[in-house]
Amino acid sequence: MTIYLIGIDGGGTSCRAAVAGPDGRILARAQSGPANILSDPDTALESIADATRAAFNAEGIDARCIGSARAVLGVAGNNVGDAVRHVKNRLPFPEADIESDGLIALQGALGNDDGAVAILGTGTIYISRQRNTVTYIGGWGFTIGDLGSGARIGHALLQETLLAHDGIHAISGVSGSVLAEFKNDPRNIVEFARQAKPGDFGRYAPRVFEHAKQGDAVAARLLKEAAVSVDEVLDRLVARGTQKICLLGGLGPLYPSWIAARHQNLLATPVGDALTGAVALAVSRFRHLKAIV
Repeated sequence: MTIYLIGIDGGGTSCRAAVAGPDGRILARAQSGPANILSDPDTALESIADATRAAFNAEGIDARCIGSARAVLGVAGNNVGDAVRHVKNRLPFPEADIESDGLIALQGALGNDDGAVAILGTGTIYISRQRNTVTYIGGWGFTIGDLGSGARIGHALLQETLLAHDGIHAISGVSGSVLAEFKNDPRNIVEFARQAKPGDFGRYAPRVFEHAKQGDAVAARLLKEAAVSVDEVLDRLVARGTQKICLLGGLGPLYPSWIAARHQNLLATPVGDALTGAVALAVSRFRHLKAIV
């Protein structure tokens, strides 16, 4: 029986799975529900199994082969030992490694090259690799970190909107659009912000980028301020010897024009995605099982 290799990219909104042959060639991909091993490990396990079965079914592979497959999973919260042990012991695979979602993104973006990824989404985290040494910067969450993130940009926009309402700052297209959304009542903004999670703030970030692209001075100022935080981390990466940087995450494609000129020649196009990275790691770790058994 062929021993298949599985890559899993587990996130808070969806779980993606890829099944590959022993040579690492991806045969099929599939997607299922959320897979947050910290907040809801039972649902995460169900989603991992569902996505894996769907990938096997898509390629017409007997789902019983899952029982001999090996896997690498990239998930948030992999640094919380209890959560990892709880999930790992209940996976449908006889062998599996649970890594951070950032590590599989790094592998997917860079392949085996040295370099770094800046994952710019609702939050922010930076991961670099130099001579097989992997280093993390950031990822501390919205409450005390995530500078330059979508959540921070959205939060700043709501602050700016209240300043515009009070006449302290001039109103612009982007702040006016937020006021209109909340029926020109700042109390509605305050109530929203009181209950909002980082993702709720983050959904306003693309609006800031869009208005800045159209020449909105307020939106441009907010992005320049956010980009300063990103550039500070990139400076640190460069000081450590990084010569290639991929911008990933939902805001990754939107950020390049706001990054400082000193970093522009370091920006590179990712060679693959996180799921590709998970499969590549599975190949490197379980290649000794290539034989038919």
